Amino acid sequence: MSDTAADRPANGNGAARRRGFVLLGIAVLAGGLLWGGYWFAYARHVESTDDAYVAGDIIAITSREPATVLAVHADDTQAVARGQLLVELDPTRARVKLQAAEAELARTVRAVRADFSRVHEHDSQVAAARVELAQAEADRNRRREGAGDGSVSAEEAAHARAAVESARAALRAAENAQAQVTAAVDNTTVASNPGVMAAIARVRDAVITLSHMRLTAPVGGVVARRTVQVGQRVAAGTPLLAVVPLDQLWVDANFKEGQLQALRVGQPVALTADVYGSSVTYHGQVAGVGAGSGAAFALLPPQNASGNWIKIVQRVPVRIALDPAELREHPLRIGLSMTARVDIRDRSGTMVTSKPLSAAVRGETVNTDAEADRIVARILAENGAAM
Repeated sequence: MSDTAADRPANGNGAARRRGFVLLGIAVLAGGLLWGGYWFAYARHVESTDDAYVAGDIIAITSREPATVLAVHADDTQAVARGQLLVELDPTRARVKLQAAEAELARTVRAVRADFSRVHEHDSQVAAARVELAQAEADRNRRREGAGDGSVSAEEAAHARAAVESARAALRAAENAQAQVTAAVDNTTVASNPGVMAAIARVRDAVITLSHMRLTAPVGGVVARRTVQVGQRVAAGTPLLAVVPLDQLWVDANFKEGQLQALRVGQPVALTADVYGSSVTYHGQVAGVGAGSGAAFALLPPQNASGNWIKIVQRVPVRIALDPAELREHPLRIGLSMTARVDIRDRSGTMVTSKPLSAAVRGETVNTDAEADRIVARILAENGAAM
């Protein structure tokens, strides 16, 4: 009796352990089945990375001319519209250059008009030389007849012949002078004369230079990296500030080289941003796969032929286009961290595309043609010419 009673707790503990192992096995099997089902139904069709960041155009506003800054009308974090005035430069020297170009055009117009007048003057000189030649030939002919009957001396006949040669030489000189002055204005008007056209081009250039004294936003966006200050002397090409169009952003997701095989253009992508968390999901598309890894395009690319080589898994940037409507609803900023999950089930696309990856960005420019045309027409009219 006592042995049977002593064995009961041991048997009970063994049964409990067996039940525990059975439950653990069932749990492991269930977990494996769940994971297998998840992998088979979803995970094997997805490539994901958290090495992804928001990217976009950073449009630099630079000075086209050397000048002094008079005013700054925008600052960092400020939203600006396309064509909005950002920076004013001192226009004094540009105005003086324009005045000099206007004076040069007026002087050139008057000089060309004088050339046209000289053409008419030389026409008259050629006509007069032809009349003199005709008179000299008539005198020579009369003296030649008189020399035949002895009424004119041989000396007078020789003088008549010399007068004809002199008149011919004078005619040739007049015709050469006429051709010279005609060549400067032939087949042109005052307005279309090469000298006048060159002067007009200098006026247009001066008008363009004057327009560069007002720097406007080429696109709408947010101002960033403002370094310009009032009173600063800037050279041509100096970066003053930048404008970032936040409605035209994309994501650069850096996938490992082992993940690239199944990536194709057009595959759908689900993205989350750290700034909003998992509560906001962006829906994009693969727009293209980079031409090389980031290390290959670095300033100092790795020298893998060295003796102390160590294999490092490379990453290649993949551009992901975002939905503009979602971007407007939940704005992003350049450089923010993202997590990208690409659905790779459809592999019919290509890894590269010849289509534009984003809308063309065309800057706002100042049209100076109308102002230049007005100035040129005024100067031509004031100096006796017409367009």
